[in-house]
Amino acid sequence: MNRELLEQLMTISDEEREILKGNTDVQKNIYTSKKDFVVDSRKMLSSGRLIDVRPHTRFIHFPKHRHNYIEIIYMCSGTTTHIINDCATVTLAAGDLLFLNQNASQEILPAGPDDIAVNFIVLPEFFDYTFGMMREENVLRDFLIGSLKQDKSIVDYIHFPVHDVLPIQNLIENMIWSIKNDQQNRRNINQTTMGLLFLNLLNYTDKINQNDPNQHQQNIVFTALKYIEENYKTAVLEELSAIVNQPSYYVSKLIKKHAGYTFKQLLQAKRLNQSAFLLTTTSLPVEDIIAVVGYDNTSYFHRIFKANYGMTPKSYRDTN
Repeated sequence: MNRELLEQLMTISDEEREILKGNTDVQKNIYTSKKDFVVDSRKMLSSGRLIDVRPHTRFIHFPKHRHNYIEIIYMCSGTTTHIINDCATVTLAAGDLLFLNQNASQEILPAGPDDIAVNFIVLPEFFDYTFGMMREENVLRDFLIGSLKQDKSIVDYIHFPVHDVLPIQNLIENMIWSIKNDQQNRRNINQTTMGLLFLNLLNYTDKINQNDPNQHQQNIVFTALKYIEENYKTAVLEELSAIVNQPSYYVSKLIKKHAGYTFKQLLQAKRLNQSAFLLTTTSLPVEDIIAVVGYDNTSYFHRIFKANYGMTPKSYRDTN
């Protein structure tokens, strides 16, 4: 990380100064006005803002709490250890990202002077622009962002150890700099940067923490969704089951439980989405597109396409 920006983030805050003087309790009034320790976006964000950043409070055990917003934690230097939902222990190293939705509870073990984490405080509507940037419909995209935005979700947190992915490091640092320095047009810049961040993260879902037993099922679902994205023309459940080394019935059950759709439904959605994308971005004949997305029965494709989009492929191309 840029040294000047890191030094700015390392500055001892007023809250940390009180802790170093011997105050052993977190000042909850800074974070919430309610009895339950739910960190309130109205306390963390200035009026009208959809996103802000603040360095994590060091030198103290931060007790169990939740947020009424989406939190993204980026580890600038050192490490921090987080206990999520009372059972999962996640240690962030420099360059790691941790996404927490509104369902996740969290406590954080004391951080030292060189353990610098930045908390992004993000309202769900901030991601609307991010979602819109990903024009090609993508089941993995829907699952990733949907898990963060929904009030209820099977997936409460996602740990990305991406310290070795330079584009992601640059995008995160750009957002921190933009917000900390009140850059002009920062909302448009930061929403665009967040969109680029997610587009990059979709290429690195293989880096999602695979070692946490509490995320075992989630990891299988991410693998399944990525498999569909990359192999939609020839994908079959049996091959996926061999990749994750689990029985087909178990994989099928997990996909339905976590993603809300069966393997067959997700595969069909991807093929139809891809065909719609090709219809509007290429001049390929419809018959060629049908073959490209993995169908060999032309009449069946026309039937399901019309059922999904309310018109024939030719009408869809003409309309769009």
